[in-house]
Amino acid sequence: MATKLPKEPVVVIGMGWAGGIIASELTKAGIKVVGLERGKERKMSDYLMVHDELRFQHREELMQDLSKETVTHRNNSKMRALPMRQYGTFIVGDGLGGAGSHWNGQTYRFLPYDFEIKTMTEERYGKNKIKADYPLQDWGITYDELEPYYDTFEKMSGISGETVELYGHRSNPYPTKPMLKTPVLEEFEKAAKKLGYKPYMMPSANLSENYENPDGIARAACQYCAYCENFGCEYGAKADPVVTVLPVAQETGNLDLRTHANVTRILNDGTKATGVIYVDALTGEEFEQPAEVVVVASYVFNNARLLLNSGLGKPYNPADGTGVIGKNYCYQVSSGYSTLFYNDREFNLYAGAGALGIEIPEFTGDNFDHANENFIHGAGIRSTQYGNRPIANNNVPIGTPSWGKEFKEQSIKYTNSILQVKSQGASMPHRQNYIDLDPTYKDAYGMPLLRITYDYTEQDKALVKYMAKVTRSIAEEMGPDHIDTVGEQAPFNVNVDTNTHNTGGVIMGAEPETSAINSYQQMWDAENVFVVGASAFPHNSCFNPTGTLGALSYRAAEGIETYLKQGGSLV
Repeated sequence: MATKLPKEPVVVIGMGWAGGIIASELTKAGIKVVGLERGKERKMSDYLMVHDELRFQHREELMQDLSKETVTHRNNSKMRALPMRQYGTFIVGDGLGGAGSHWNGQTYRFLPYDFEIKTMTEERYGKNKIKADYPLQDWGITYDELEPYYDTFEKMSGISGETVELYGHRSNPYPTKPMLKTPVLEEFEKAAKKLGYKPYMMPSANLSENYENPDGIARAACQYCAYCENFGCEYGAKADPVVTVLPVAQETGNLDLRTHANVTRILNDGTKATGVIYVDALTGEEFEQPAEVVVVASYVFNNARLLLNSGLGKPYNPADGTGVIGKNYCYQVSSGYSTLFYNDREFNLYAGAGALGIEIPEFTGDNFDHANENFIHGAGIRSTQYGNRPIANNNVPIGTPSWGKEFKEQSIKYTNSILQVKSQGASMPHRQNYIDLDPTYKDAYGMPLLRITYDYTEQDKALVKYMAKVTRSIAEEMGPDHIDTVGEQAPFNVNVDTNTHNTGGVIMGAEPETSAINSYQQMWDAENVFVVGASAFPHNSCFNPTGTLGALSYRAAEGIETYLKQGGSLV
């Protein structure tokens, strides 16, 4: 029997970027918030002197324990889904800060094209351009409507960057200047300019200079130490909920933060939520937390899983395309890259940062003509310098044995002599790519795991072939002695693919027939439930999702504050 606690105005499930932003905004407005985080508490001092690649990169200390809770995967509905037992294709954060603690810091805005993708694609190419099996839809909001919230997120986190002509308009410049342009990035820049492209420095949540944000949070500049992804930042240079929005919320005295609090169900009567049930992960004790508003901000997979396990919203049915919870699961398409090997040149590859990179805009979104192509949208073509770490950097040319004398010789030869021209492609929804509850496997609390049914599509394969030609042309201009280009997209493998950007499952839109939530992230079917995160994306763009997630979180916070005053649907 769960211990019933006093009712509170708002309970937030998950204390990463989405939950942290909402907690910060509501508590500043004087609203009491209960924040439930299933992992442990963290603060910046926990990150001091922990440049331990084995502990954090390979043993994944900041990630969810897959022995207690994981996902299952199959490539299609004819296969049996099996649990993901080790991390490969994506990593799921655990603990205060969530993915906002272990991320790289690449902070883009999506394009105006993204938010009205169906309308704009049909206007330019006709209705036949979008195939029937691709349930593409507009987002129920435009770029111009979301732009002020992007601006707020960038000022809070101190994003370093430069304005790009081919992207959406900006009401303000980035709050800090771009990161340093290293000799590695200059190699890409020179080659790209020779080919007529306009490269720009990647927008970065790794501060290029000391910065104090509008909330009075002061942070130091990036030291280019190379320990960003999978690590917390000991300098506070990388924007992280633990060093930005959460301290602001805690300072108000209006945030009741409870760690090791794993929410298993959202209590509801079918039309409104009444609260949540959570388990204290340390003692096993179960609690009921009643609330006027329930905010689900617990990452893409858990957002959908909680709704499905709680009977909220209509589950998606791939057979006829009806239902919305689990619909439009998307990933990203990262093949098409080229690897450059130099025999007589060396670079300093051990310094770097998670968002130290340079990119060209010409192949993103609809910035090039797709009339004769078998795909829509595009890819960011880029070169990055994350900084190599000592254990897991043994890049060798394709065809080299994976062990033995030749592997060692090639690995040593190219240790400081390898660069990459990368491609990060957009992911369009497909009717047979979705998430639902697994009928067989359960977590440590006896709740069904989330099942992913996903494989790359013909759209993805065509995009990869196109972008491989682009990356190779830039690579050739950079003058290496050998180039390997991955020009074909293999089947999706949950243990191998390496892009970490999952989206969809609780998507936003303009009407309840095709979406789960409105533009304030408020559920159509339960007006006091707000589901916030990249789970809201109807498709995934060619950019990293955090900037858009942050903007939508600020808009959701505004909506929740309005709802507490007047109730009802906000749209």
